[in-house]
Order: sequence, then structure tokens, then C-alpha cells
Amino acid sequence: MHKDLEAPQVLVGMLVCGILLFSVFVVDFVVKRNKLTGTNSYAMLFFTLLVVVFPETLSDTNTILCTFFLLLATRRLLSIKSLKNSKLKIFDATLWIMISSLFYDWAVLYIILVLAAIYIYDPKNIRNWLVIFSGIFCFFLLLFGMLILIGRVDFFEAHYTFSIDLEAIYPPKWWSSIKLTLYVLANILLAFAAFLRLGKSGVGKIVTMRLIALSFAIGLAVNILVATDTTLAIMVTFFPSVIFVTNYIESIKKQNLLEVILILSIFLPIVVFVSKLMIS
Repeated sequence: MHKDLEAPQVLVGMLVCGILLFSVFVVDFVVKRNKLTGTNSYAMLFFTLLVVVFPETLSDTNTILCTFFLLLATRRLLSIKSLKNSKLKIFDATLWIMISSLFYDWAVLYIILVLAAIYIYDPKNIRNWLVIFSGIFCFFLLLFGMLILIGRVDFFEAHYTFSIDLEAIYPPKWWSSIKLTLYVLANILLAFAAFLRLGKSGVGKIVTMRLIALSFAIGLAVNILVATDTTLAIMVTFFPSVIFVTNYIESIKKQNLLEVILILSIFLPIVVFVSKLMIS
């Protein structure tokens, strides 16, 4: 009986791990398809290292699933710059974001990213703005139909509470606070460096990087708003973070310095992970 009860949990765990692994490849695909970095695998490497730095995110299934669907939304948003099938891409991105909100209600804030993409790439077409509402309406229509079938119509009221745990915003554990603070500061510095370097590369890349920076800011807001004693949604910021880090790594011209930094980038997360185990 005990084994029968554990079997579904094992299957769910394997599925979530598979989605996390697939997310790494989605990151690589989005980066290379949109030419956010050079033709290398640094984005995959740093995404994996960030998971090592924040291993507590693995205990929260919601953050893995939410991050996956936000990656799919980001993939569609970044491709709007081609101005081909813009309405379909906006609809898809909106739908993926709304699906991600099934795991964290505050993930709906990423609709701001859709608005920003439309404003940047094709603001004069009024239909683009209306597509967002059609995507939201479609999501709630399908979800409501499914909830009726399973008898869980109360899900909307129970899930979309948009509550804030003020005590969890400032975690009492000093280790968590320091690590998160250093992570945020490092990304701000790397983003600033990336903007300086891309200033000579043309407007196109700068515009894309602005969307990436906005995605990081929204991710931080979501992480703060959904924070509880058992929830850490910092994984939703991993994608923009690896873009910042990779752009910095690619700006290093000296091969010896590059190798030292890469070695440290691999060594330090392992040290952080071991330290976390010792402290806990």
C-alpha cells in the first residue's frame, strides 16, 4: 500500500525533472534563435549553475513549471521583432503567461512584458493590443470549462488571491538574504555592463536587452510577492540572468582571464551548495 502511494509522487517528480531539463534546452534554443549571445553553450551552463546556487528552488514544483511556461512566452515575445504573424505570437505569449499564473497568481504581471513588446515593435496596430484581451479571455474560458467538469469552480477565488506575506519578504535566515542580495546586485552590474557594450552594436540588440531587463525586474517582483517560508520563485529570473552573464563573458578578450572566470563560475556555485548543506 505504501509503495502504491509513493508511485504517483515518483512519476510526478520525474515529470517535473524532465520539464526542468527541457527548460535548459529551451533556454539554449531561445538564445541562439534570437541571437541574444554568441554561438556557444554558456547560457545552458549558467542556467544549470544557478540551479546549483539556489537548490531550494527544486523543492518547489510550482517555480519549475511557472518558469517553463514563462520561457515559452518569452520565446514568442522576442520573435515579434520580425513583425511576422505578430498577432499570433502575442496571443501565444499571453496564453503561456496566463498558464504560468496557475502556479503563481502574481505571474500575471508578465502581461506587462507583452505590453512592452507591442509598444517597442508594433504599437500603431490597434489589433495587437486587443489580442491580449482575447488571449486572457480564451484562457479563462477554457479553464472555467475544465473546472466545471471536475467540480472545482471555486478555484478562481481560492487561487487568484494576490496576497502578500509581508514577513516572508524579509526572510529571517541571513544566508538566504545575503545570497539573494548578492545575486540581484551582480545582475544589475552585469546588465549595466551589457548595455554599455551593446551601445555600439546597434539599436536592435539594445531594444531586445531592454525587454530582457524588464523581464528580470518583473521576475524579482513576482519572487517578492509570492515569497513564503516554503516558496522561492527566483528561478523565474534565471533566463534574463544568464543573458547578462553570457554577454559579459563574451566581452572578455583575454583567453587566460576567460578561463579563470569560467573555472571560478563553476567552482563557486559548488562551494555555495556545500555551504548551504553545512549550514542547514
